[in-house]
Amino acid sequence: MNPQAILTQVKKTFSELDCTGGGVIIIKHGQTVLEEYFGEQGQQKGAKKDGPHTLFHLASVRKAYVGFAVAYAIYHNYIASIDDKLSYYLGNEEFFGDVSIRHLLTHTHGLHWQNEKIIKEYKAGCNWAYRDINVELLAKVIFEVTGKTIAEIVAEQVFQTLSFTETNWFSEKNEQHIEVIHNDSPFWYESDICDGSKMNMYSSLRELAKWGQVHLNKGKINGKQIIPEEIIQLSTTIQSPNSKPKHSPTNGFFWFIQPQQREGITELSPQGSFQLLGYTSVALLVIPEEHIVAVRGFNSFGSPEGFDYIKDIHDFGSTVYQSI
Repeated sequence: MNPQAILTQVKKTFSELDCTGGGVIIIKHGQTVLEEYFGEQGQQKGAKKDGPHTLFHLASVRKAYVGFAVAYAIYHNYIASIDDKLSYYLGNEEFFGDVSIRHLLTHTHGLHWQNEKIIKEYKAGCNWAYRDINVELLAKVIFEVTGKTIAEIVAEQVFQTLSFTETNWFSEKNEQHIEVIHNDSPFWYESDICDGSKMNMYSSLRELAKWGQVHLNKGKINGKQIIPEEIIQLSTTIQSPNSKPKHSPTNGFFWFIQPQQREGITELSPQGSFQLLGYTSVALLVIPEEHIVAVRGFNSFGSPEGFDYIKDIHDFGSTVYQSI
């Protein structure tokens, strides 16, 4: 076992990103084998040191919780099938066409915001593109069928059940929130809407790792079924349509899933692993084969020119796999 190799890899990434702080947690067979934090929570003089209670901006890693809300709705029969057409719940059948819940969850829907209007980039199921419009539409579906927001479902079914106190959507930040270094990125925004549809979710790395451990253990904690196994299975089983291009990423309920080893550099390693990736370079990786959960956190929104994000996240997963 060589946790130092993982720390070296994570600190290399830290040095290459435009960020002030970071951290990493590795869990093997339920035991923490590495937990370390470095840097500060912001650029201002006297900024707090990063630590266990630092709250990192999750960016798209939050979509694991959005996917959970959808799986919850399916498990409790609020949604009849993942292949239900979006128009069945939101109307406008002519516009949404063949777009289904499955397409929204696997980034194969073909819808995109352009000049405040929804456009179609490609026929549903025939391509793959990362667009946040799917989260907004799923939030509407969830509220339509359950009468609750994504955030309300997650609070009741996850945060309260798992005693999470450091994970949530936040309208205001406090001294525990890390500053996000965004350099006026056109993709960055802040929101005071906390219904689960926006990119304002933060978490400590410890709670993020625990969330990964729950998925590794198929909803169990200390041998007790806390979350229905069927919900976890829905979320972490391949749901991408067969019609998508073979070289494109493969998804469950937003989770990236590695179905098999493929030639070239992919975002995942090894076979059977699944993970969530955020634009802040936060990552949650689960490797069932080795009973590993790996979490890393930074506060850089986006990557500097010349930084190879896919190679870096692949190296992180490979280093974890080879070192533990």
